[in-house]
Amino acid sequence: MQQVMLALDQGTSSSRALLFNQQGQVLAEAQQELNCQYPHQGWVEQDAEHIWLSVLKVCRDVLKQAQQQQLQVAGIGISNQRETTVAWHKSTGEVLAPAIVWQDRRTAAYCAELKAQGHAALVRQKTGLELDPYFSASKIHWLLQNHQAVAEAAAAGALCVGTIDSFLVWRLTGGTVHATDSSNASRTMLFNIHSLQWDQDLLSLFQVPANCLPQVKQSADFYGLCAEAIFGHAIPVLALAGDQQAAAIGQGCVSAGSLKSTYGTGCFALLNTGEKPLYSSNNLLTTVACTVQGQTLYALEGAIFVAGAAVKWLRDQLGVIQCASETETLAAGLLDNGGVYLVPAFTGLAAPHWRADVRAAVLGMTFGAGKAQLARAALEAVVYQTVDLLAAMQADGARITALKIDGGMVVNNWFCQYLADLLNLPVLRPATTESSAYGVALLAGISYGWYPDLAATAQCLDTAQRSDTAQRFEPRMDDAQRAALLKGWHQAVAQVLAC
Repeated sequence: MQQVMLALDQGTSSSRALLFNQQGQVLAEAQQELNCQYPHQGWVEQDAEHIWLSVLKVCRDVLKQAQQQQLQVAGIGISNQRETTVAWHKSTGEVLAPAIVWQDRRTAAYCAELKAQGHAALVRQKTGLELDPYFSASKIHWLLQNHQAVAEAAAAGALCVGTIDSFLVWRLTGGTVHATDSSNASRTMLFNIHSLQWDQDLLSLFQVPANCLPQVKQSADFYGLCAEAIFGHAIPVLALAGDQQAAAIGQGCVSAGSLKSTYGTGCFALLNTGEKPLYSSNNLLTTVACTVQGQTLYALEGAIFVAGAAVKWLRDQLGVIQCASETETLAAGLLDNGGVYLVPAFTGLAAPHWRADVRAAVLGMTFGAGKAQLARAALEAVVYQTVDLLAAMQADGARITALKIDGGMVVNNWFCQYLADLLNLPVLRPATTESSAYGVALLAGISYGWYPDLAATAQCLDTAQRSDTAQRFEPRMDDAQRAALLKGWHQAVAQVLAC
C-alpha cells in the first residue's frame, strides 16, 4: 500500500484535509466551509465545537478515500489559523466560551492601556510582536476576566487554554496531550522567542496562569496517537505549524532570504531570516518560522488582516457577487479603477500601521461606480497593502527579486497580474496553491523519516511546478501609472488614519 500523510489545514474560512504522498502529489481532499459570528462591534468569534466537527468530517472523508484507493495513512500534520484562542475544561473537555478569532478587536482598549503604561518595548523585545489585540495574550486575559466558567476552571487548576492546534491535538488524542509547537506559541505574546519558553514576566503582565498553557514542542515532533475511537485506528500526530509558517515550508522557503505571501482570509508575507531573530525598524513582526531537529528558524512577517475576507464581505454582507470567482471577470472588465479605493480596516489596520482603532472606508465613489468598481477595489486593496509590506521589508534590508504566492485568492489571474504590476516584480504561483497543507505534510514527513531534514523538503518541490512559465506573472505596467495608483492608495489610507 502506498503511504500518505494526512494534512489538516484548519483555517478561519474552512477546514480542509488532504492526503499527500512522499512526492508531494495530492491523492485525496475534502473541505467544509466555516462561518464567524460578530456579536458586537469589533468582536469576531467561532464555535470551537463546530470547528472540531468540521475537522472530524473532512478527516473521515479523506480516510474513506484512502481506503478506496488502498492508501495507508502514516501520520497527521496540522496547520491552523493562528492566534485564535480556545478555552476548555481539562477534565470534561467542555468548551467554556466562544473561540476568540485572531481578527477580534475587543481588547483594543486593554492593549492601549498596557502601551500607555510602557510595556510595549518589553513585549516586543521578548516576543518580536506588537502589543496588539491580534495576538492571544489579551484574548486569554479577557476570557479569564469576563467568563465565569473560564475563571472557575482556572481557580480549580482545571483550565486548558490554547490556539486551535493545541485544541485539536487535545481532542484527537482523547484528552491525553495538551501541546503546541514553537511557531504557534510565538504568536501568543506569552512566549519568549529567545529562550523558547513561556515567559514569566509576560504571564504576570497578562495575568495568565502557567498551568493552563500547553507544552511547547518542535514543529516536526511526535504529539501522540489519535484515540482509536475517532478514526477506527490509532494514527500518530507528527507535526504542527501555524498556517503561514507551514505555507512558507510548502513554498520551499526554508533558507534565509526566501519569501512567500499567502492570500487567504488575511494576507501574510514571511521572509525567512535564518537562525537569529531580526527586528524590524518598520513595524514588521519577528516570529518563529519553525523548530525542526533542534534548529529554530525565524522570520520577519508583514500581516494584513483583511484579504479574501473583503471578497467574502462583498458576497455575504452586500450581495454584490454570488461567488468569489466573479471578482476576476468584474475587475478585468474595467479599464481602470475609476478612482475608487477600499481601505479594508474592518478590524483595524495591521502592518505597517498597527492601528486597532480605525475602520474600513470606500473612497472615491460616484454615481458611475457599481459592483464592478467595488469588486476591483477589494482586490486592489490587497495588492496595495502587499506593496506596503514589501517596501517595509526592503527598508529593513531585504533584497527581493520575486514573490512566491499561494492561498485561495491566487487562482484569480487578474489579481496575480495586478500584484506583479504594482510590485514591479515577478510573481510565482505554484501548480498547487495548498501550500499550508503541503508544508505541514513535509514536516510530518521529517518526523516519519521520509525526508532527512528541511533542506530535503525544498528539493521535493517539483521542478516543473517552480519553473512553469504559465504560473509566472511578469510586470507590464509603466512606472507613471504605478506611481499614480499608489499615490491614490496612500491618500485613501491617510484619510482613514486621520478619522
